[in-house]
Amino acid sequence: MPTKRTRNEFEDPVEGKPPEESHGQGEEFEPPADAATLAMEAGDAEIEAALAQVDPQILSAKAELEKLLAEHARAEVGIQSAEVMEANIVGVGIGLGDPASGAPPGEPSLEVYTIEPSTEAEMKARLASAAGVSALAEADFPMNVVCTGIIDAQPHRMRMRPAPGGISVGHFRITAGTLGCLARGRTAPRINRLMILSNNHVLANSNSAAIGDCVAQPGPIDGGRCPADQVAVLERFVPINFAGGANVVDCATAWAWPDRVRRELMYISGGVTRFFRVGTTPVAPARGMLVGKSGRTTQLTRGTITAIGVAINVNYGGRIARFVDQIAIRAATGDFSRGGDSGSLIWTWDARRAPVGLLFAGGGGTTFANRITRVLAALDIQLFT
Repeated sequence: MPTKRTRNEFEDPVEGKPPEESHGQGEEFEPPADAATLAMEAGDAEIEAALAQVDPQILSAKAELEKLLAEHARAEVGIQSAEVMEANIVGVGIGLGDPASGAPPGEPSLEVYTIEPSTEAEMKARLASAAGVSALAEADFPMNVVCTGIIDAQPHRMRMRPAPGGISVGHFRITAGTLGCLARGRTAPRINRLMILSNNHVLANSNSAAIGDCVAQPGPIDGGRCPADQVAVLERFVPINFAGGANVVDCATAWAWPDRVRRELMYISGGVTRFFRVGTTPVAPARGMLVGKSGRTTQLTRGTITAIGVAINVNYGGRIARFVDQIAIRAATGDFSRGGDSGSLIWTWDARRAPVGLLFAGGGGTTFANRITRVLAALDIQLFT
């Protein structure tokens, strides 16, 4: 396990663009343990193993629906293909059977996300005729139709120093999202940088930001202004592909001043602000897993992972981005998330509070998240929680 570190072991960012990367003092700290890499690989293996147990007919239908989604994502922005409009579909994944789907308890079913309400029979018929999805026309398998509406990338609102996870944050030109948690680079010189983890569309304005841009806490819609409320500068982001290619993450890091942020996450209970810590070792998502998150809008909520291996088309203010290998989550009552919760860290609802995903989109009561192992790999970071 890494040794305990103090704030003064991290470098302060500079105003504007961060300095050119040179060899830092990363050797003063323990590098990421080999177990972290093994855990990431194990997560991939667990997902693959779970999908290997799914009925081939369900996987075949899912693959054909993913092709349909990919065709729509490649279409001109703002113009839906006739097949997509007729099929009424915005996403697909592998979920758990429920009484409505006809699957035995705990058995996999095809989970289809739609813009308008639809029954299983209606969905199969419309997809088979309008989209030519032969697997749906010829096979009999359980399907669960979930009306999410159009899936949008989602936008504690007070100013707080040091700022914890679960609170309002944002690039100076957006509205607001959520500060997910803290992280640091895996290698020098980024191992000496204390960073905020959130979404690209929260910290990097959906690809439109420049490295070194101001990140404010709270986010602009909650009154945050630069430079008065600056806590970090944009440090790195994974570009979102809006040209029809497959995305797996919506994520970014911002290099923070160590005295302006804190490792804990927060929520408010009975008017009292409470703080808690989460784990650092990720786990693979699984259908039926209880998870939690703390976010700007809905604060502390609990939900259940309802589907894995999800493919969805996400609306970013009129631009469509296609995502694959995502997680779907729903709360038993109320909403697991709403607009402004984007960027929240999702963790197991148990004593470990092990990281599972990074919340980035939702619609109709269903929340969607990136797998946290993919986020860490894409940004070359380790959690500092």
